[in-house]
Order: sequence, then C-alpha cells, then structure tokens
Amino acid sequence: MTAPPSAELAPLRTLVADACRVLAARGLADGILGHISLRVDDRRLLIRCRGARERGLAFTGDCDIRLVDLDGEAGAPGELDDGYAPPNELPLHTEVLRTRHDVAAVVHAHPPEVVAADLAGIAIRPIVGAFDIPGTRLAAGGVPVYPRGVLVRDRRLAAEMVAAMGDRPVVLLRGHGLTSAAVSVEQAVLQAVSVDHLARMSLQVVGAGGTLADLPDADMAELPDLGAGFNTSTAWRHELARLDR
Repeated sequence: MTAPPSAELAPLRTLVADACRVLAARGLADGILGHISLRVDDRRLLIRCRGARERGLAFTGDCDIRLVDLDGEAGAPGELDDGYAPPNELPLHTEVLRTRHDVAAVVHAHPPEVVAADLAGIAIRPIVGAFDIPGTRLAAGGVPVYPRGVLVRDRRLAAEMVAAMGDRPVVLLRGHGLTSAAVSVEQAVLQAVSVDHLARMSLQVVGAGGTLADLPDADMAELPDLGAGFNTSTAWRHELARLDR
C-alpha cells in the first residue's frame, strides 16, 4: 500500500510517521495504541489512521498517515481507501485543534510510568534543573489532569479533556495516558518525552524513600533558554538517529 498521491504533503506524512516511531522507541506508546496529528489547514489534518494491516506505532509508515477533515471524512480523494479509517479517538485531536488556535500538532500516548505516577498521586513537578530545562519549565507551569479514564471517542468527552487542559501544553488522562499539543510535531513529541522522564524520576525517588521537592526559585531563575535550535531541532535529530541504531 502507498499513501495517496499528494506530493506537497509527502514530507509531512513522513514527519508524522517518524514521530509515531519515536513515541514507540521511547516506550510512550506500546503496541497499537497512540496516534499523532498535524493541522494542514482550517478544516483538515494529517493523522495516523488504522488500516487493514495494522502493525503498531513502531512500524508506522507514510502510507498510514492520512488526510481527514475535522469530522473524520476523507480530506481528499483516496485518503481513506484501502480500508483506512481514523482512530476512535479522533475527537481528542480535533477538539484541541478546534479550540486551541496556537496548536498545530497533537500527540496522544500511553506512557505506563506517567499513568502509574498519576494513579499514585504523584504530580508532574519541576523536581530537576539543568537535567531537562524544557521539561522543568513545562512542569513549573503546571500539568493538569483530566480525571476520567475513558476512551475520548466523541466531542463531549473531548471537550471535557480540553477544558481540563486549559492553555497548558500537556494534560494527563487518568488511567489512560497523556495528550501533548504544540506548534510542531517535534515539540509535541519532545514535551511528552519530558513528562515521561519526570514521571519516571519521581517514581524512582519516591520508591527509594525520598521526598520530592520543587527546584528552588533561585535555581529556576538561573536556567537559560537554550533556544529552539537546541531544544527542538537538535533534540529531534537525536530522536531520529535513535531510530536507526
């Protein structure tokens, strides 16, 4: 199977497919669960769809990335041929894109340690410093929780999740996973990776008998902004390189 012919979208299909494999390689989306979307225009988005030969996120190909509209219909002729269909949780993506005009990409993943930390009552907090500066800044702004462990399969449930998310880049879904939203696919994935790192470290600290403490304000003020060229571009090249190991 090949992706529908649309040369102008080919690089974007590759980007989303690569990002799905990064999620799997990082252990944030095991098996066949999880998906990523990218806004193309006011009414359409590219998203990892389900197909007759589903093999899971780790094996996502460009042909699995299809153009659909906000209602889940084909975004162009042939986009939902070959038995392809949008994921059941398409509304999770489309409601974020309808509501958040600052967002172009949405990641939905199921990181086990993030789910476990939340169920244990451990919030995502800025417990580290230079170890992960973008992640620390994200956590310092707060990571809200949508408290329902449901499949976000319709606009009503998606609206609840978006309300819980507010203007934050990431929301945890209790007993389920997380949703990360950003101006780019790369940033949305890297945000999810940072939240996963913080959850893992928090579980390790608590499991070792330690007590979590936020980074002091004086240390937070000393953390430099290394810029998108380092935080996103260089970090993303590393994630892609990890796929080729």
